[in-house]
Amino acid sequence: VLSNNDGCVVARSNEAKALGIGMAEPIFKMQDIVKHNDVVVLSSNYTLYEDMSRRVFTVLEQFTPDLELYSIDEAFLGLNGFDGRDLTEHCRAAQRTVGQWTGIPISIGIAPTKTLAKLANHLAKHDANSGGVIAMPEGDAADAALSGIDIGDIWGIGPRWAKALNRYGIRTALQLRDA
Repeated sequence: VLSNNDGCVVARSNEAKALGIGMAEPIFKMQDIVKHNDVVVLSSNYTLYEDMSRRVFTVLEQFTPDLELYSIDEAFLGLNGFDGRDLTEHCRAAQRTVGQWTGIPISIGIAPTKTLAKLANHLAKHDANSGGVIAMPEGDAADAALSGIDIGDIWGIGPRWAKALNRYGIRTALQLRDA
């Protein structure tokens, strides 16, 4: 999906990412990839995007009294007070309902902090066996999960900070935590 003036990439499918189409890349630089891989290129429709976002968040409100909208396509679901409930199954129900009511696939990461929840969400997106919902593991399993997450994939790090941290030998989420 391209920006307002159809100049830059603003959204990509997993297939487009796998082809090497980068976020915010000018589309003219991607013409060979687009042509040789039959990539479908669409103009953005922000009115529709906002409406679909509102619909997704309306569904999610049914699953928590504490929904914090973070951006047009991200939210944090507060799950305090859900003691005794299987949080993974609760979130799978939310995911299924969003899919049924809107047609939008979502992934959910469950963890005690927002940063860990975003990391769990990252794991959920990249683990085909998760079904798109993962609770951040604890103990040794958490260490194993964090060791597989590149420092640049951590919320708020970005490429510049990742490069700086790499100079100190910090390349994974586990190494950052332990530092």
